[in-house]
Amino acid sequence: MRVFIKTALCCIALSLATVSAAYSKEKSAQTYRLESVVTGIDVPWGMVQLPGGELLVSERGGQLIRVDLSTGKKQIIKGLPAIADRGQGGLLDIALHPAYSENGWLYFSYSSGAGEGWGDNTAVMRARLKNGQLVDKKLLFKAEPNSTARRHYGSRIAFDRDSMLYFSVGDRGDRDKNPQDLTRDGGKIYRLHDDGRIPSDNPFVKTPGAKKAIFSYGHRNPQGLAQNPWSGEIWSHEHGPKGGDEINIIGKGKNYGWPVITYGVNYIGTKITDLTHKKGMEQPIWYWVPSIAPSGMAFVTSDKYPEWKGNLLVGSLKFGYLVLCQLEGNKVVSQQILFEGIGRVRNVKQLADGFIYIATENNKIVRVVPD
Repeated sequence: MRVFIKTALCCIALSLATVSAAYSKEKSAQTYRLESVVTGIDVPWGMVQLPGGELLVSERGGQLIRVDLSTGKKQIIKGLPAIADRGQGGLLDIALHPAYSENGWLYFSYSSGAGEGWGDNTAVMRARLKNGQLVDKKLLFKAEPNSTARRHYGSRIAFDRDSMLYFSVGDRGDRDKNPQDLTRDGGKIYRLHDDGRIPSDNPFVKTPGAKKAIFSYGHRNPQGLAQNPWSGEIWSHEHGPKGGDEINIIGKGKNYGWPVITYGVNYIGTKITDLTHKKGMEQPIWYWVPSIAPSGMAFVTSDKYPEWKGNLLVGSLKFGYLVLCQLEGNKVVSQQILFEGIGRVRNVKQLADGFIYIATENNKIVRVVPD
């Protein structure tokens, strides 16, 4: 199938404190084909490309699958821990250590029912892959306490230039307790050494009672996390309620405001707060009203996409398309809608082969190939 970039025709007026949303009205001269790569995976959530070229995909229902892209042959990886497949939980993101070729470490997030109380919460584990089996497994983090809520697990994983491990945990549906309380997990982005140790320079290491792994707080449900390849900063996006999805640059010890400030409202239309700004709380560099339900994000560095190179891709669950966020430094200055109608986009990644891969909840992964 040959697909043309389709641009939106409307504009969204935002406050002066943030970048105003502007949709590009010029249609690109470049055309693209979508090649089907993988089918039959029930909600492909995370994906990475192994050094040999095979694709490793996490299926939210609780399977880790290795796919030979040349033949389509699939192998189920054994040895996963017990996974609580309920609601928005399950087997979630997966990432390779930056030095994977040397150390073989892979990292994955999932909902775990281990620990006290009913329900589950987000966990992060590392392991090595050997003969189709996960070995040398080590639990690096488990959010506490367990929750019976079936939503807002967060769970995206990223590494920085120093091989520090970052991951998100959503507010678990308890916005009034978790995001603003440093003594509680949830509504946070965390930072650890790659072996699970807490860095001595984490911002709240010396704060009495605080969770020492916290790097930033005041988040709702971050399902996009990636290192900016030019600045080295960690960027994130998160779901707002009804309106107010955000893109943020994650800073050490910073408070991103949820639910004290937001550009969204409750799903029934009532106010959450009268505030969109407050001293000591960060403003997003971009937000969406109405919500697009963002999931997955990728900076484009590949020469295969000259018109996209230097910009940011974000998936939309709600509308079933990609958004190309056009960047000038650390600002989003406009956006384009790409590939309308491809289905609920769960993830978008530029993999080691330089191609963009899109995972959708209609159980397939496609590759974007320029004509």
